[in-house]
Amino acid sequence: MGKIFLLKPVVFQGPCKSSTIHFLVRGNIIAPGNISDWPEDERSIWILFSKVNGLTVNGGGVIDGVGANWWSACSSPHGCEKPTALAFSDCENLELSGLNHKNSPRNHISISSCVNVSISGLKITAPAHSPNTDGIDIAGSINVQITNLNIGTGDDCIAINGGSSYINISYVACGPGHGISIGSLGHNGANDSVEEIHVKHSSFFATQNGARIKTWQGGKGYARKISYENITLMQAGNPIVIDQFYCPGQSCKNNNSSTSAVQISDVSFIGFSGTSVAEDAINLSCDKNMGCRNIVVDNVDITSSSSKSEPHSSCVNAHGSSSDTIPPLQCLQP
Repeated sequence: MGKIFLLKPVVFQGPCKSSTIHFLVRGNIIAPGNISDWPEDERSIWILFSKVNGLTVNGGGVIDGVGANWWSACSSPHGCEKPTALAFSDCENLELSGLNHKNSPRNHISISSCVNVSISGLKITAPAHSPNTDGIDIAGSINVQITNLNIGTGDDCIAINGGSSYINISYVACGPGHGISIGSLGHNGANDSVEEIHVKHSSFFATQNGARIKTWQGGKGYARKISYENITLMQAGNPIVIDQFYCPGQSCKNNNSSTSAVQISDVSFIGFSGTSVAEDAINLSCDKNMGCRNIVVDNVDITSSSSKSEPHSSCVNAHGSSSDTIPPLQCLQP
């Protein structure tokens, strides 16, 4: 217990003969600190479990990606490829709990093409300035249960990407970071779909965003049946955001005549309370042709963390209803 182990990139490849596999992590597992120690063809993932069904990973230990050298060397968007610390691909009946994940070169945990996943009791940390260090990224996965997490990183605490459905997130303390996000979806015209995503009883502290749905112009597919409920805000930036003009490098040209967009519908933001550092506390910016449908905002009380400003709301082609909302959402269309 408490011993330190240096681990080079490794793949645990299934399928396995046993119906259950248990990895018990009690010590500190650390990645090579120097980029030159990583083989050039093994720089995408540090620890990978692929097609391992019935897998449990727990034990109270630490998974330390030692990412500082990567953050500085690959700071530009096209600087170099950075590895994900821990990835699960094509796994069924996965349980991950009780570990401390820190300082990944890129995202800390990746869940891709998995079914029936339980994640609980994790602590995930990296400095607020560390680039692309998402806590958990989910893609192409079904029936994922996430609860009782403490996440503070330099990017999304949790990001749910295309092909994912029936994702339930509760009791997550997020901050610093970029919030709990759906997307980004539709990049380079991709056809992405997400549905039945539910976030509740969670908090955002000093995050850049709170509850966010982000899509690129020109994409296809849908994001529907999404809810954020009973959310606490503490000096959070951009608490409620739908952004269908997502462009992180600000190098995109808004194309008002774009013929396609990810269709956003049946989204609810209910029971938000607390403070925001952003004046635009509710921002629903939907595609100018397709728009967003059946957006519900109810029982929201967001005040400014500064006595010098008052929060407000804004909309672009957003349709739905609101009640008991501060700031008022008068721009929401029927």
